[in-house]
Amino acid sequence: MKYAKIYKDALLDDVIPFWEQYSLDSEHSGYFTCLDSQGNVFDTDKFTWLQGRQAWMFSLLYNQVEAKSSWLNIAKSGIDFLENHAKDSDGNFYFSTSREGSALVQPYNIFSDCFAAMAFAQYAKATNDEAYSALARDTYHNILNKQHNPKGIYEKSTGNRQLKGFSLPMILSNLVLELEHILEKEEIEQTLDQCIKEITNDFLDSSLGIIRENVELDGSPSDTFQGRLINPGHGIEAMWFLIDIGVRRQDKSLIELAAKTIITTLEYSWDKEFGGIFYFMDIKGHPLLQLEWDQKLWWVHLETLVALTKAMEHIDDHRLRDWYTKVHQYSWDHFPDPKYGEWYGYLNRQGEPLLELKGGKWKGCFHVPRAMYQCWKTFERIENKQ
Repeated sequence: MKYAKIYKDALLDDVIPFWEQYSLDSEHSGYFTCLDSQGNVFDTDKFTWLQGRQAWMFSLLYNQVEAKSSWLNIAKSGIDFLENHAKDSDGNFYFSTSREGSALVQPYNIFSDCFAAMAFAQYAKATNDEAYSALARDTYHNILNKQHNPKGIYEKSTGNRQLKGFSLPMILSNLVLELEHILEKEEIEQTLDQCIKEITNDFLDSSLGIIRENVELDGSPSDTFQGRLINPGHGIEAMWFLIDIGVRRQDKSLIELAAKTIITTLEYSWDKEFGGIFYFMDIKGHPLLQLEWDQKLWWVHLETLVALTKAMEHIDDHRLRDWYTKVHQYSWDHFPDPKYGEWYGYLNRQGEPLLELKGGKWKGCFHVPRAMYQCWKTFERIENKQ
């Protein structure tokens, strides 16, 4: 089977046309992300990280697939909205705004900043505009300044139980490579070293071979509901970031560790009764506080396909191929909408659409097209070798 063509066709003939047709706000700039199954807008609020993600995606398409002016114009719409409406006077990015750009939710979520930085950097590459490179750098340095207290004054905890979360080192390991063309080499390597150290030493449970979402500040496990929490999709997505770093540094041992962790996580988190990957798990098997723990989510399965594909390019292991076949079959059987296009985001445990929306507060033009692009390009290299 020629997988490269499957992913390329899905990206260019199904997924991107859906967002081109339904998400553009031609009046106020930026994008609508609350789209029902047919692409109708059911809410006009704008979530900053989804604005950044879509601006990044169309900039990437322009830079890596084809220099289409329409794609650059779509990217510019999101960039304009981010620059003019989405940040406060200190350069922190609001979580959400109204359609017109009035701030609605304060900048409590550092990932709004992360995806804004990615968008500015990719758009700077497309336009060769130093102003956007500077904006990306400033946003990145602001993220680093906040990394030990990401929510700042909006932090709810008292500080009596100090845990560190996996999300930030995970996203920084990818973000720094996205900004590679605008950062100093020493800064890049320093950040990568720190991310690799934290991910592999602190968050990767050495006895079980899976990633914990939260650990004590010294990297030791915490026997609390936060400390026992496993998010299989997060752990697997981080492994393809490590594979990218391993390829960049020609570090075969890092690639092998990532591949091993992908396999171990899938063996741990696959739903043996109904198929698919659980959303959340407790490392000791205790009941979860997350009521959505048994849902099957689009991004978890897509990031797993990317991770397996990247691992297969560099590691010859039948377990990777077997898992790829299983996850590919499940994902393509359950998530794509053959009638209206794009992918459903949320399935129940049995694999049926729980919500038929194509976008909302969390799902936008990012995980589906990014995965399609990544799998297309990786399979292209694999198939060319063969």
